[in-house]
Amino acid sequence: MPTIPWVTPNPAPPGATAVVMASRFEVRSVRDVPRFFLKSLSAWGQVRKAPGALGASLEARPLKRTFYTLSAWQDREALYAYARAEPHRGIMTGLRRTMCGSAFTFWEVPVSDLPIGWDEAKRRLAEQAAEQGA
Repeated sequence: MPTIPWVTPNPAPPGATAVVMASRFEVRSVRDVPRFFLKSLSAWGQVRKAPGALGASLEARPLKRTFYTLSAWQDREALYAYARAEPHRGIMTGLRRTMCGSAFTFWEVPVSDLPIGWDEAKRRLAEQAAEQGA
């Protein structure tokens, strides 16, 4: 289970609140895993330079065809600007046909709570899935 550990691209202002996003992506086939992973690394390079990015991590579970992202941002505008910018925008458009599922969850935390752990992120993704399935 390769995990890229939490990095902090930009320092968080003391006392601020961060917008956290956790995501889960599942590709259709094991054959799609290498391409998705390589594209993920390109987006990873982008997040490391993104204005407003306060932290990020990536977990890949290639045998389960599943990838998780976890990131913290100074605000939603910074997150959305990253998502709309290249290469992220082109990557997501290009990978749509290989996807069989995705989930996203957002919440806010004091920056003093960063970095967020994977247990918390996966718990929130599971809670959201349960709410949507209810």
